[in-house]
Parts: sequence; C-alpha cells; structure tokens
Amino acid sequence: MEGTYIKLKVHPGSKREEAIRKAPDSFELWVKAPAEQGRANAAALALLAGELKVPRGKIRLVKGAQSPAKIVLLLP
Repeated sequence: MEGTYIKLKVHPGSKREEAIRKAPDSFELWVKAPAEQGRANAAALALLAGELKVPRGKIRLVKGAQSPAKIVLLLP
C-alpha cells in the first residue's frame, strides 16, 4: 500500500489527551479511553488525525491492535 507508516506508543487510561512527536515518523500518545473493545485505539487514531490535520479516514491501523506499540498507515 502507498502512504506513510507512522509508529505509535499509546498510553491508554491516562488522565490527559496529548500527542508528542518523537521523530518525523513516530508519536507518543496519551488517551483517556480505556484499553478495552478498541476504545483506546479509536481515541489514539482520532488524536493523531487532529495532530496531523488530516481526516480520520486517512489513517489505518496496520499492526498492534492489542499492544501499546502500534504502526499506522497514513494514506495519501
């Protein structure tokens, strides 16, 4: 697939919603949503979309659905 791969480290169940860019292709995210039933994943992708100023539909979770370390694909 074409696009840009981005590495994420997600901290679910946090008291804050924050995204910090660690490198051009790496982010560390803190989300309030708990890590159950995909809620933290959805919150992390929405936070990343807002940070990158792209529509949420342009970001796909590729790897790490049940792990704090995730890889997402940013579609063109």
